[in-house]
Amino acid sequence: KILILDEPTTGLDPQARQAIWQKLRELKKQGLTLILTTHYMEEAERLCDRVIVMDQGEVMADSPPKELIRDEIESHVLEVHAASEELVARLKQDKSLARYEKSGDIHFFYGEKLNEALDRLEQGEHDDFLFRPANLEDVFIKLTGRDLCE
Repeated sequence: KILILDEPTTGLDPQARQAIWQKLRELKKQGLTLILTTHYMEEAERLCDRVIVMDQGEVMADSPPKELIRDEIESHVLEVHAASEELVARLKQDKSLARYEKSGDIHFFYGEKLNEALDRLEQGEHDDFLFRPANLEDVFIKLTGRDLCE
């Protein structure tokens, strides 16, 4: 048996979304095959055994979510909001920095540890930042780009 779902949690509040996710997990345990389309990468990362990333009709990647994250993106992301160009230049000097991107006023630093950049921020140079593990959304953006498609 196969259940095909198109954006099953779009527009739902967090409680309803969690309830849907729990029911889908139960169905998977019962042996039901789920085919799910979603723009919510967290949903795909949590529910799917295999993810196909598509961009304008072209398959960009096809693997289990954990493998995509491991193979397609650096392990950590440092997001710095509204930083001065001087601070950004200093943060780019981190030896473990593999890649840098900017979107609006958010600066994204990708790398394995980013210790130097993180130390600089934690010493009080700037307080609007987030250091986190990379996730499926980071992979999606790397593979498809940050620009919106028409």
